[in-house]
Amino acid sequence: MGKFMISPHMRLQEWVAEEKGYFIDEGLDYEFRSVNRGSNSIKSAEEVPPDKRRGAYQTFAGGGRSCDISSACHWTVNMAAAAGNGRLWGEAYSVTPSGIYVPPDSEIQRPEDLANVPITVGYQSGSHYSTIQALEPFLKPSEIKLHFGGMLFQRLELLVDREVPAANAFGGPLYLVEQLGFRKVLDTTFMVAAMVSRDSAPEDVRKCYRALKRAQADIDLRPERYTHYYRKQFPVRFHDMMDTRRFGPGERIVFEPYTQDMYEKTQEWVRLWEIFTEEHAIGAGYTEAVVQSYE
Repeated sequence: MGKFMISPHMRLQEWVAEEKGYFIDEGLDYEFRSVNRGSNSIKSAEEVPPDKRRGAYQTFAGGGRSCDISSACHWTVNMAAAAGNGRLWGEAYSVTPSGIYVPPDSEIQRPEDLANVPITVGYQSGSHYSTIQALEPFLKPSEIKLHFGGMLFQRLELLVDREVPAANAFGGPLYLVEQLGFRKVLDTTFMVAAMVSRDSAPEDVRKCYRALKRAQADIDLRPERYTHYYRKQFPVRFHDMMDTRRFGPGERIVFEPYTQDMYEKTQEWVRLWEIFTEEHAIGAGYTEAVVQSYE
C-alpha cells in the first residue's frame, strides 16, 4: 500500500496538523499535497449550461481529488457514496459557516427580497443545497432561483466584480466578502462530510483524524495564529485585497458519528428537491455506503 495522501481544501485543520507534526506523531505514512491556485479563475456571468455543469459530485464521480480522504458538503458525499464513488466516513463530520451575500449598496435587505433573484451557486455543491435549505422557510419553491456560476473562486470573482446580484459564499471567500463590505442576507451554514477511498485502510483514516482533532483544539484556542493559511488557498488576484488577520476559523470538525438517520433524511430531502436524476433515486444503504466505527 502506498503513502496516505492528504490535501487541504479550504480549511485550516490539515495545515495546522502538518505544521505541528501531528500526522507524524500518529505514525501515519503520508504525503501532503497542497493545491496550487496561483492563476486566476476563468469566470463568466453567463450561467453554465446544463451539459457543462461540474461541481463536487462530479469530482467524486470522476475519480475524486487524488487523495485518500476528501471533504465536501454532506449532501454530495452522501449521494456519491450511495452511488459507489467511495465511502462516507461515519466517525466525524464538519460544520462550515456559509451565507448568501449581496453588494453593500444592494436593495436586497431580507430573505424575502431574494424571491426570483438569481443566486449564484455551484452545481451539486454545498452552496447549491444550502441555499435551497436556508430559503425554504421564506420562499415558495418556485421563487427560489439559482444561477450556476462555476466553481468556488469563479463565483467569488463574479460577486466581487459586481457581475451577479447575490451569491453563496463559505470558507475563506466568506471572510473576504465580509471584509470587502458585502452584506449577508441569510445564513446558510451547512454540514460537511468526508469521503474515503475504498482502498484506504480505516486505521490510517483514524490516525489522520486523531491528528486533525489535535489541530482542531489548537484552532479553537488561538485561531488568529493560523488564519494566514487561507492565503495559500486563494488565487493570486485576491491576495492584495486580503487581510487574513480579520478572517475567522471557518469549518469546524465535529468528532461525532454521521448517523444512519442523518444519511437517510439527507437522501429523502435530495430526492424531494429532484436535485439528481432518476438514476440516483436508489443507491446503496447506510451499511454499505458509510464506514462505521466497528469496522
